Amino acid sequence: MSNKLTLIWRIALVVLVLIINLGFSNPALSAALDAGLGNNLENNFSNPKPAYTEEQLQAGNALTQKAFALTEQGKFAQAESYWTELIEEFPENPALWSNRGNAKVSQNNLKSAIADFDEAIKLAPTATDPYLNRGTAWEGLQEWEQAIADYRQVLELDPEDAMGYNNLGNAFAGRGEWQEAIAYYQKATELAPNFAFARANYALALYQIGETAKSLQTMQNIVRKYPQFADMRAALTAVLWHEGKQGEAESNWVAAVGLDPRYRNLQWLEVNRRWPPQMVTALEKFLKLQ
Repeated sequence: MSNKLTLIWRIALVVLVLIINLGFSNPALSAALDAGLGNNLENNFSNPKPAYTEEQLQAGNALTQKAFALTEQGKFAQAESYWTELIEEFPENPALWSNRGNAKVSQNNLKSAIADFDEAIKLAPTATDPYLNRGTAWEGLQEWEQAIADYRQVLELDPEDAMGYNNLGNAFAGRGEWQEAIAYYQKATELAPNFAFARANYALALYQIGETAKSLQTMQNIVRKYPQFADMRAALTAVLWHEGKQGEAESNWVAAVGLDPRYRNLQWLEVNRRWPPQMVTALEKFLKLQ
């Protein structure tokens, strides 16, 4: 083995959070990966000083795998402790700082996470992932301008980054600028037609601005392709109920809560998932009249 610690950038935090916190199904994740969103994942970073021993490198790689495994299990505090241990051993590896930042974001330790992303950016200023992840942390703080600046930096480094456009759409949605958000979601889906997350965000934003028919058609197309996509099943419930199609609405609702029961919680839907206000209201009407 060469004198470098083999580490990878994980999928941008937004995808990781969607998988863990939103319960999106494996088909949706596969769509994201098939769309080419993982093209920045495998980057080896040389650490020129000091020269590490074979034993140190093997131990580092073992800790890395444990940290990723814990992350996938939702054990973020434990994963963070491993990233900290790795950083102490390999402080010049930017992927370590970025991944520890991801673990902190998953625990809502946003300001501390931003400090880690800052360090990753200092060490690897041309890598897109730390900017993408820091933007997500800024979104969690509702600092939309900072988030937008980070996502624009991602796109300056890689104009074909579909996740950058999707996240830029999210930041504009956070500011209530829905037409701008829709344009960025569209761009993301143009670059990555199988990017189910961006297409779902596009459908939700269309509903927010009153384009109900187009929104409904988009949702139905997504569910046909990804029948276990809980987010779109829940959204279809709300829209179909409003359209007077109670049977179809009920059927989609059974599927949605079977896949992810958190869709019963309107506060979670509004604060964590960040559905547009009109979509939250539509589902609330369904739940009250059910």
